[in-house]
Amino acid sequence: MSWAASSRMANPIETRSRFLAGETLPDGLLPDVIGRSWQRCVDRRVNVGRQAREIPVVSPGALGGFRERSRRLILHAEPVMEQLYEQISGTSSVVVLTDATGVVLHSVGDPDFVDKAQRVTLQAGGIWTEEASGTNAIGTALVEQAPVSVHSAEHFIDINHFLTCSAAPIFDPQGKMLGVLDVSSDSASYQLHTMALVRMSAQMIENQFFAHECTDQILIHFHLRPEFIGTLYEAIAVFSLDGRFVAANRSALVQLGLNRYDAEKRTISSIFDLSLAGLFEQARSLPQPVIRLRLQNGMEVFARVKFGTRASPVIHPPIREPNAAARVSAPEPAIASMAALDLGDPAVGAAIRKAGKIIGHDIPLMIEGESGSGKEMFARAFHADGPREKGPFVALNCAAIPEGLIESELFGYREGAFTGARRSGSVGKIQQADGGTLFLDEIGDMPLTLQARLLRVLQDRTVTPLGGTKSQPVDIKIVCATNRRLRDEVAAGRFREDLYYRLNGLLLSLPPLRSRTDRIGLAVSILATLSPGDERISLSSEVLDLFYRHAWPGNIRQMTNVIRTALALRDGENEIRVEHLPEDFLEQAGERTEASPPPAGREWDDISGRLEDVEAAAIREALRECNGNVSAAARKLGVSRSTLYRKAKGTPLPLT
Repeated sequence: MSWAASSRMANPIETRSRFLAGETLPDGLLPDVIGRSWQRCVDRRVNVGRQAREIPVVSPGALGGFRERSRRLILHAEPVMEQLYEQISGTSSVVVLTDATGVVLHSVGDPDFVDKAQRVTLQAGGIWTEEASGTNAIGTALVEQAPVSVHSAEHFIDINHFLTCSAAPIFDPQGKMLGVLDVSSDSASYQLHTMALVRMSAQMIENQFFAHECTDQILIHFHLRPEFIGTLYEAIAVFSLDGRFVAANRSALVQLGLNRYDAEKRTISSIFDLSLAGLFEQARSLPQPVIRLRLQNGMEVFARVKFGTRASPVIHPPIREPNAAARVSAPEPAIASMAALDLGDPAVGAAIRKAGKIIGHDIPLMIEGESGSGKEMFARAFHADGPREKGPFVALNCAAIPEGLIESELFGYREGAFTGARRSGSVGKIQQADGGTLFLDEIGDMPLTLQARLLRVLQDRTVTPLGGTKSQPVDIKIVCATNRRLRDEVAAGRFREDLYYRLNGLLLSLPPLRSRTDRIGLAVSILATLSPGDERISLSSEVLDLFYRHAWPGNIRQMTNVIRTALALRDGENEIRVEHLPEDFLEQAGERTEASPPPAGREWDDISGRLEDVEAAAIREALRECNGNVSAAARKLGVSRSTLYRKAKGTPLPLT
């Protein structure tokens, strides 16, 4: 049933005639959005009898320029358009994408209806502004900047009366209109749910922009209900790495009660009831995929924080407040070899010894462990110790890239492989890793269709880019990581069994930090790596006690961020004390700065002494194995030359 019989005008042709005659129409007879559009058409002298030949069309040569300028829009929209068409196929419909000027860039639809649509230039190159085509869903949505449906004779121009159209604008993360997504159908076969499908599809395209165009920023996906995280209804807010508001989707603005102008003045701490450092720590310290965040108005939301595919999850200098101490950022700890990871924990030591036995063999490595437990760190050390150490180490997080784009990211593509592809094509991660190691993090999140393609690559040792016909030979070592039990995923049908056994040459499980016996040694190692220059910085006995007793739900990543933040807050002092630790960490640990525990006395003095003995023994062993060569020993231990010189004073071996 069409809207004409329910919520639309009973006789739109008669209503338009009365409107054009200047008659005052009863309230409710004409939908406001249609009335405003008809008035604009009258003001612009649009002829209701305008024929298709009178409507301007972009030439084929000029159309290429329009498509190039909207390359990113087309790239994100085409897969969504195909999915939308699958839902409405067989209903005499066409799915249309235009740019922000109303020029049709791409369309897909039922063959029997496409011919009819082309007669009114509803095809690539057609112009569907109100000035060109009168009241229509595309042109009116461009003006109203909101979803619009126009049914049958609600179209201002007579030749468009056979159409019923539903359109929704598409905005980029900053709120700039990019174009319009539209479904146009034969008015006799109008479906009531079409507008809902169009709005959902437009939201999908917008969310693709957030996922792919905000890769160097902090993305917070949130909703009042946790089950809506990751769905079309989730709110997405984007912040720069210093905590300033960058962008938000429409759902986020609604849930936050902000308009885009007001939001631009905000920061993370003025929207959420925590600091930037607190957000980093909470997002990285909790093993659950969804965390709780409190808004400044007291409302609680559920959220998932992402740092993008290229953003580094480190504490960057925050926005300076009056009298606020400056904070500094530091690189992640550099790990030169697996030996540097062996700090005394039996489980980690066993994993290192097992991995060492397959170095140089064509045996894939799979690493299981909780998020933040050091899987990528282990993979990098495994690569550095092997014969491929001079080759590239290429990492890809399978969970951080949208499903529609992971294929081109992994396999690459040739020029013209799809609309919006770079003219020069793109080399995928597999080819980038040729001669080195490909690290596939969160492998359990790889779509099943790509698992089949990856299996062929591993079997044939060749890769064929999207749009290409020639296979390229590749020589790669595969290391995978997952925080799931892949055997359970295989049993559930979410992971291919044949790929699982192809990737699972040696399966290692890294223990969570709370289970490791070398927590203090690891903290000392991280501190030595992060300490600026040649400064000799220590951890107080109270901090050591706190570190030893803490459960570390965020594992090594959390410990690294806590130490990094403490280094920034110590104001040049040579000892990190409890008051230098982040507030969120202290609350999680059940401690407060104003109620710090008293010094632990001889117990931690003894532990500190034992740590110094262990450290000295490790240095002597490394120097002995490297014949006194400090550079080689430093690489083996994963520390700088200057750090090793400082710590090696008094060793009986010659330093060269």
